[in-house]
Amino acid sequence: MEEVNAWLDKVKSILEFELISLGGYHLSLYNLVIFVFILLIFRLIVKGLEKLIKRQSQRKEWITQGKQHAIFQIGKYILYVIGFLFAIKSINIDITPLIIGSSALFVGLGFGLQEAFRDFISGLILLFEGDVLIGDVIEFENGMVAVVKQINMRTSKVRTRDGIVIFVPNSQLINNRVINWSNSNILTRFHVGVGVSYGSDLELVEKLLMEVANADNDVSSRAKPFVRFTDFGNSSLDFELHFWSEEVWRIEFIKSRLRFEIDKKFRGSGIVIPFPQRDLHVKSSSISFKS
Repeated sequence: MEEVNAWLDKVKSILEFELISLGGYHLSLYNLVIFVFILLIFRLIVKGLEKLIKRQSQRKEWITQGKQHAIFQIGKYILYVIGFLFAIKSINIDITPLIIGSSALFVGLGFGLQEAFRDFISGLILLFEGDVLIGDVIEFENGMVAVVKQINMRTSKVRTRDGIVIFVPNSQLINNRVINWSNSNILTRFHVGVGVSYGSDLELVEKLLMEVANADNDVSSRAKPFVRFTDFGNSSLDFELHFWSEEVWRIEFIKSRLRFEIDKKFRGSGIVIPFPQRDLHVKSSSISFKS
């Protein structure tokens, strides 16, 4: 028993060893151990939260992968802030005078980090509102289409159709015009344009275009495709084949496949897709040359 007490006294003396002693502030090894212990506890709580959210998402269909990530990110940051405050409290540090004394510094940093702060707030809005979620297919103002792979507090990671990973500031997703194809209906309407020569059998053109659309597996049969005669062009009669599809990400491949089939059908039926035509007028003038 005496050996156990001696060992406990030795451990106590080690833990009470002062690492820092400045004025009235003292930091012992015991305080440091408690600091690390609190951080580890909150780290385990975050891991538990992640497992809980994954378990609930398997039971409830409305919790999609994007919502699962958003809930976890918000909970994680809240828990880490609470854990850090508890850890700071455990080593007897009062950060109130530090905040008051550094107010001018914070104002300067605020002006210098306006963009970063705006992106941070935009990240919170994205996570809370869920307008853009992981796995969503989005289109930017410049026409670039990408799938959202990750949403962080300041930036989001997207992957384009070319396989290029781009980090986009969250403020661009909030303030700029962004089309979220995944937030619309399951079926989305697209179209393929084509022109035929003047004098073509227009009813045959419509029939062939409908055959192409109905024969493609990626064109939805739940919404009937249709053909629209759009204009009398300079060189052609212009048509649009409108169709619905669920394959938003692969839509350019589907359009390309439809164009191949349209060209094949037209060639087999004698329908000509004309080249652009231009009329050239040459004026003649009488010029006298003196010898």
